[in-house]
Amino acid sequence: MSAWWSVSDHLMTIRLRVTPSGRRSEVLDTTGDRLRVRLAAPAVDGKANVELIRLLAELFGVRRSAVTILAGQRAREKTVAIQGVDHLPRALQ
Repeated sequence: MSAWWSVSDHLMTIRLRVTPSGRRSEVLDTTGDRLRVRLAAPAVDGKANVELIRLLAELFGVRRSAVTILAGQRAREKTVAIQGVDHLPRALQ
């Protein structure tokens, strides 16, 4: 297990560093104890948060309602919970 994610009772918690206003939404890499993500949405009116939830839901194969931002709503460093997941998708392994 890595420092940027943990699992407990089918609930995965992920620590992220988000960069908004990119050309496309993508996972970049892990830096220290965070997963780095670039988002193709500006950090205005919650658009970056909506895009982050969409990206993670697609990546983990869950509904958007299963992804919740626990901390960092208005910050680049965020903590996200994903329900119904107990392992990383192949793209992140």
